[in-house]
Amino acid sequence: MQRTFFSTASILGALAVLLGAFGAHILKEKLSPELLATFETAVRYQFYHAIALFVAGILMSDLKSKYIQYAGISFIVGILFFSGSLYLISTHEIIGLTNYKWLGPVTPLGGMCFIAGWIFLFLGTRK
Repeated sequence: MQRTFFSTASILGALAVLLGAFGAHILKEKLSPELLATFETAVRYQFYHAIALFVAGILMSDLKSKYIQYAGISFIVGILFFSGSLYLISTHEIIGLTNYKWLGPVTPLGGMCFIAGWIFLFLGTRK
C-alpha cells in the first residue's frame, strides 16, 4: 500500500500542477472569475492532499497503524469527490455538461473525506 500511496500522490501532484497551469493560461479567458476561483480551489485542495497522501506513505513505514492506511484512502477519495466535482462544476459549460446540479452534494462528501483523513492521520500517530 505504501508504494501505491507514493505513486498515486506523485500522479495527483503532477496533475495538480498541470491543471493549475491549464487554469491559469487556458481557462482564465474562458471562465467567469467565480468559476475560475472554484477551479483554483479544486487545484489547491488536490495539491494539499496529494502531499498529505505522500506523507501518509512515509508514515506507513514507521507507524504500523491501520489508521494511516485509512487516512491515505480518505485523501484519495476526497480528491476524487471534492476536487473532481469542483472541476466538473467549474467547467460544465466548456465540456457540455448540462445536468451538473447533482455534483453539488458530492463536494461536501469529498470535504468530509479530507477531514476524516486528517483525523485518521492523527489517530495513526498516537501510541
